[in-house]
Amino acid sequence: MIVWLNGTHGAGKSTTSTLVQQLLPESRVFDAEKVGETLMDITPGLPATDNFQHWPPWRVLVVETARHVLDYTGGTLVIPMTVLVEQYWREISSGLAQHAIPVRHFVLHADQDALRARIAGDTVLGPDSPFRLRYLEPYAEASRTWLHAEAEVVDTTYLTPAQAALRIAEAVKN
Repeated sequence: MIVWLNGTHGAGKSTTSTLVQQLLPESRVFDAEKVGETLMDITPGLPATDNFQHWPPWRVLVVETARHVLDYTGGTLVIPMTVLVEQYWREISSGLAQHAIPVRHFVLHADQDALRARIAGDTVLGPDSPFRLRYLEPYAEASRTWLHAEAEVVDTTYLTPAQAALRIAEAVKN
């Protein structure tokens, strides 16, 4: 099984994924961003883009990597990864479905004020990361148009990562 943690940058996916992994027996965290980093290291580079998710190989390789890891280890993969383009989510989710891999898709949601405050205090990319701020509006648009209808929404505005992880783990176990 895959537990996919979606949401914009600053919603708490990475922190929460580690906590979810600790609560789910036989689970592992798979950071699909590493697949994108591998593609970015190809020289000469792939066609220029501002987001590796725009490269079709990224979406296929995420599916194939997850499939092969699950075939090898069994259990559950927890994948903390923002996917805000509906077509990309459809490609990934249908690719996983073709291999009969069940997916529990969660969106870690926080209101815009909470997100901005988290981004302002970010110790990973630094305060007010332009990268993270750039995704606030695309996340809001995806939320309004398709994302929240495609996932189980966990409002993290007033939750700690541990509380969010517990909700997700309980939902998966039930």
